[in-house]
Amino acid sequence: MTSSTNLPLIDMSGVREGDQASIRRAGDAIRQACSDIGFFYIINHGVSQAVIDRAMAAAKTFFAYPAETKRQVAVNKRHRGWHALGGALMYEATKPDLKEFFSIGLELPEDDPSVMAGEALRGPNQWPAFMPELETALAEYYAEIGKAGADLLVAVATGLGIESDFFSGKYDKPLQRTQMVYYPPHPPLAETDQFGVAPHTDYGCITLLYQDNSGGLQVRELSSNSWIDATPIPGSLVVNVGDLLAHWSNNRFRSTLHRVINKSGHERYSIATFYDPTYSAVVDPCDLGIGAASSLYPPVAAGDYILKRIDDSMAYRKKV
Repeated sequence: MTSSTNLPLIDMSGVREGDQASIRRAGDAIRQACSDIGFFYIINHGVSQAVIDRAMAAAKTFFAYPAETKRQVAVNKRHRGWHALGGALMYEATKPDLKEFFSIGLELPEDDPSVMAGEALRGPNQWPAFMPELETALAEYYAEIGKAGADLLVAVATGLGIESDFFSGKYDKPLQRTQMVYYPPHPPLAETDQFGVAPHTDYGCITLLYQDNSGGLQVRELSSNSWIDATPIPGSLVVNVGDLLAHWSNNRFRSTLHRVINKSGHERYSIATFYDPTYSAVVDPCDLGIGAASSLYPPVAAGDYILKRIDDSMAYRKKV
């Protein structure tokens, strides 16, 4: 059963300007949202609509190419490139997700120290020669959404009662991944265990999602144990807590199950950004004021945790 419930909506304009009262208000609202359901919307987030529109238009153009063309940039061991339909199987799901996506990360040359050291998921992106305008559109979006993520973490830190710049030191070389996602219309006779994205929690710290007006994103509400719709709001981003932030906060902030079922009758597009720390950043509840005896999670390097989750859910990882 599903219902349509408005998730909290938080204005980021004052946060972006560094206004302390606005940061405190946003932090309080984020604490409430993340202690309760782990999802909320943000507006006035700093990602211009023109940049969003160019990225969404590029997504539609890219996914319209035939599979044999997109295969020129098929996903590589760095988790960069095109992921074909059926390539993602969420944990405990019985069927692969009904989606395609194209993934990029922090653009690093082959001679970057992290790349030369063999740090997983690092390196240059795979940009399609058959569509050179994709790089311009998506790289522009990547930069602006990353700034929005950094601003958001200032308010997140305030909501957790820690120094507002705590996270900035953990993001000097972020493991940010941005994905354009395409969902075909949900088959009318599909079985109940077929999803665009099966129920799951995200792996990292925070996710910032731009979705078109198709609907289909649903969140598992903790208080009612029912699925609620994250109805698209023009100009907004949907934000949710990932498992690493839940661990870091010792479960004060909740990482919540969510899923996508595209019942719009037409194609659905979104752009998801997983705004995660530097690979080697240590995620330890004790750093957020939790005593060792009360800590629910052992320290872990952010990249190691994310890599394991990717290895567990992506079919291509079984082949590399």
